Amino acid sequence: MSSLIAKNPTAKHNYTIENTIETGIVLSGTEIKSIRAGKVNLKDSYAIIKDGEVFALGIHISPYEHGNIFNKDPLRNKKLLLKKREINKLIGLTRKKRLFFNSYVFIL
Repeated sequence: MSSLIAKNPTAKHNYTIENTIETGIVLSGTEIKSIRAGKVNLKDSYAIIKDGEVFALGIHISPYEHGNIFNKDPLRNKKLLLKKREINKLIGLTRKKRLFFNSYVFIL
């Protein structure tokens, strides 16, 4: 049931996309409701690897209108769910080719 909800259309223009990875993302309930309403922006977002975990930075998810105190910071860092083997492969690629990963590869 993977359906593309958002993508960064300028990523193909600004970068060479060699590979894509489908990954999960850790979100709160109000963030999920905002994404379903189409209030997500991937422009200027990217992924980093920190302490053996992958995080997405710069993804803007607008606060849910009826979320009150449960709304999270729209630009908070979001953890991506990848297997250790996949993370090690990304670490190897970044060291070998000095690649940058853009948010175009994120399928939510």
